[in-house]
Amino acid sequence: MTEDNEDFLDEEFLDVNNSIDIDDENKGLYEHFNITVDPKQEPLRIDKFLMIFRQNSSRNKISQTCRAGNVVVNGTPVKQNYRVKPGDQISVLLAHPPRENVIIPQDIPINIVYEDDDLVVVDKDPGMVVHPGFGNWDGTLVNALAFHFQKNGEKSDLDRVGLVHRIDKDTSGLLVIAKNEYALSYLAKQFFDRKTKRLYWAFVWGNVQDDEGTITGHIGRHPKNRMQMYTYVDGSQGKHAVTHYKVLERFKYMTWVECKLETGRTHQIRAHFKHIGHTLFNDERYEGNVALRGVNLPKYKSFIKNVFEVLPRHALHAHTLGFVHPTTKKELYFESPMPKDMADAVKKWRNYLEN
Repeated sequence: MTEDNEDFLDEEFLDVNNSIDIDDENKGLYEHFNITVDPKQEPLRIDKFLMIFRQNSSRNKISQTCRAGNVVVNGTPVKQNYRVKPGDQISVLLAHPPRENVIIPQDIPINIVYEDDDLVVVDKDPGMVVHPGFGNWDGTLVNALAFHFQKNGEKSDLDRVGLVHRIDKDTSGLLVIAKNEYALSYLAKQFFDRKTKRLYWAFVWGNVQDDEGTITGHIGRHPKNRMQMYTYVDGSQGKHAVTHYKVLERFKYMTWVECKLETGRTHQIRAHFKHIGHTLFNDERYEGNVALRGVNLPKYKSFIKNVFEVLPRHALHAHTLGFVHPTTKKELYFESPMPKDMADAVKKWRNYLEN
């Protein structure tokens, strides 16, 4: 699982099972998922909980489902302002069958940088969800790829689009997708063995002290905010994680860094840099969407607001991707240029500091 995959279902977070007792009013509805809330979860409105838990859902859709009486907690329908408690068993019931295995081809523009009989490499724009999920069953990269394959008359031994890895909705950059079972297995093993060549670009708050460095610390669920990951330096929880970084450019109150992952834990870059006091720029989940560094002057605050407007997401980009081709056994290597929103932010920072 890649470090920046938001769509995770982690055993530390929840237990999943497939059955629930429902009342007569709900008979005929289909259960889309059933979760038991983690014992360490702090009280939180259920609409916000579900929106964060299923990152590609909208609060409006979740609220509508609550108002219809189709969000059930401990066997009883609840409203959107219900506060989730540790141990709650939550079920979402909808009028149509679950669609995890039904991919609807959609004609959505995507940037394909390489394709052959075994695989396709895509440079994903920020804001595009990779895979359909609760509250957002279409408009994703997988829907776009399904259309692309269908249009080209592709036939595959896969009963799904062959995602080898994922990056989250607001992370831009390179992904490789397999077209057949052999390619999927061959590529997946390279990711598992950490033999792929991947570099990320990130903007982080503050002036990072060293030009190069390594962050080491286990990554696990945050002890209080269960929607974040946390760095456990003592190794008491989580999984071993190592991030190497190099400073590419300094903007006094923000630093552009290049990251190489020795491991690939959930939110690894985000959690590691928050741990050393350099949260990702405009990373809402990790409280990076406020001015964390700089002067307390109206002009500076106005400037930061303007930069947030041109870069309305966390500043993380999957810049390079290299791997060995499953059939030719030759190494392929790709680079994605900085996306426009990050490039515009760089221009604004340079201009601000010059003036």
